[in-house]
Amino acid sequence: MPQISIILPTFNVEKYIKKALDSCINQSLKDIEIIVVDDCGSDNSINIAKEEALKDKRIKIIHNKENLGLLAARYQGALYANSPYITFLDPDDTLALNACELALKEIKEANLLRFGFAKIDEMGGGIEENLPDYKNYEGLKNIIEQSSYKYLWNIWGILFKKDFYLHTIKHLSSYKINMAEDLLAFAFLINPSIKTANFIGYFYRINENSLTLKKTKEQLQKNLKDYKEITNIIKNSNLEQFIIKEFSFYLYKEIIKLSYDLNEISYLKYKLLKKKIKFYNFFKKLKHELR
Repeated sequence: MPQISIILPTFNVEKYIKKALDSCINQSLKDIEIIVVDDCGSDNSINIAKEEALKDKRIKIIHNKENLGLLAARYQGALYANSPYITFLDPDDTLALNACELALKEIKEANLLRFGFAKIDEMGGGIEENLPDYKNYEGLKNIIEQSSYKYLWNIWGILFKKDFYLHTIKHLSSYKINMAEDLLAFAFLINPSIKTANFIGYFYRINENSLTLKKTKEQLQKNLKDYKEITNIIKNSNLEQFIIKEFSFYLYKEIIKLSYDLNEISYLKYKLLKKKIKFYNFFKKLKHELR
């Protein structure tokens, strides 16, 4: 049985998927499986994956009957995993070649282990390394309560116990959300046993295909719809109050910005709401410093 399953939810990434798969195939930990989830794209991505699978039996390809979106595609990959641990790789990114080996050594009894990443801006912004700003659950809680947003809510760059992930995310797997889906998942995955490790194990690429860079009216409307839906899910959950409060507040800020960009609120109202947010953050920071 493999020790770690690397799951690649795949949709229209033919330009990048070969590099992503190479970073999996060449891991220093050889006892792994590589699961490519075909989420019904229209390009040559899956054919490239099939060619690589002929060369390496550790690569498995599963096919969704229809496009499910990232949350569900990841969940489907985890369902098929044969390892006790899973990690996710977006196919336009790559793993450090020792990522699996180092993460497996560090996770021990934790349900999830976050490690560092390097952001590679292919639009001309260079490379920026990011290591976790906390060591454990209490450190993460402290950062969240300050509304500093120095923590990461990306689901990549984490090694999970598979059973923990499947149990925690199951009720979210039917949602088709294309914006802030990682934020939603991480809100539920925050767990007292969380650990971090100070190594760079993931290379995140910003490229011209990133959804976050698309500013069309249609995309902004979809983003706004997703933020509102995620806010509703979190507010009506049984999560810890500090998670509900701070994640909802972050989403509220994004909803205001998108509403203004779509001309749904006036410039004056937008400015007033921004001042309200600024005062809220100021008094929250002051309260935290006076503890």
